Amino acid sequence: MNIPHIPVLLNETLSLFENMQDGYFIDCTCGFGGHSEAILEAHPNIKLIALDQDIEALNFAKKRLAKFGDRVEFHHSRASKILEKFADLPIAGILADIGVSSYQLDERKRGFNFEGEVLDMRMDQSQEFSAKDVVNTYSLNELERIFKEYGEERYYKKIAQKIVERRKEKKFTSSKELADFIASFIPRKKIHPATQVFQAIRIEVNQELAELEAILDKSLKIANNGTILSIITFHSLEDRIVKQTFKEWAKECICPSDAFRCECGKNNAKGKILNKKPLVASKEEILANPRSRSAKVRGFVFR
Repeated sequence: MNIPHIPVLLNETLSLFENMQDGYFIDCTCGFGGHSEAILEAHPNIKLIALDQDIEALNFAKKRLAKFGDRVEFHHSRASKILEKFADLPIAGILADIGVSSYQLDERKRGFNFEGEVLDMRMDQSQEFSAKDVVNTYSLNELERIFKEYGEERYYKKIAQKIVERRKEKKFTSSKELADFIASFIPRKKIHPATQVFQAIRIEVNQELAELEAILDKSLKIANNGTILSIITFHSLEDRIVKQTFKEWAKECICPSDAFRCECGKNNAKGKILNKKPLVASKEEILANPRSRSAKVRGFVFR
């Protein structure tokens, strides 16, 4: 089978689930099934619930994981829309890989890369709203906001202004057209000048940060004693959300910081953080898969 995507931090992720109990494992972003396959092989008594909003990836995963038979069930959905339906099951583990697959990045017809034939960036192809709507209809202030907040782009004002001026003459129709346009007036960096803008647009189109926050919130609601949650992130915005959430969940004392003495009983932690520092890709993995360079994985076990 020709597999179009290499799962990142596979060994590191498996290590976080090493002591997982028997029950159900929910892969919130199954993709092409790499992490799911490894979990099923490492834990023979685990059943898998595979979720993904990308139907192409999910159909591939169905073929890849067919050998596990009725140990796997598939759902074409955002995790945020369906997680709570599994609240009555013995959930042993939950995984979310908050990133774009190599297939999505490489396929020109998906519009995620700088050579794309379309201006799309939808992970769920049944969704109507796309990058074309963001670039061609968002106001100047809206473009500035997402380029600054989601892209952390230094030249956010200039890029937004130029896009608004350019689209008055001709709408943008492909990611290549947009990338080349940005590169024509933004200084060349170590990375492509449009990298952070593309990140911002992709996050906006797919509501990635809101989805991450919803996965965290709903994982807390369905978790049992011993449920392990692991999140793989690819940039600081995502990792910051996960880090801060896990830190809040691990607090024993929830009294106000200015309280004279503790009155909450110091027994309020939802569980404990499995790794204080995020696990990152090894030199060997980065050489084999350069896109793993920015990946980080954190784990939390509920009590």
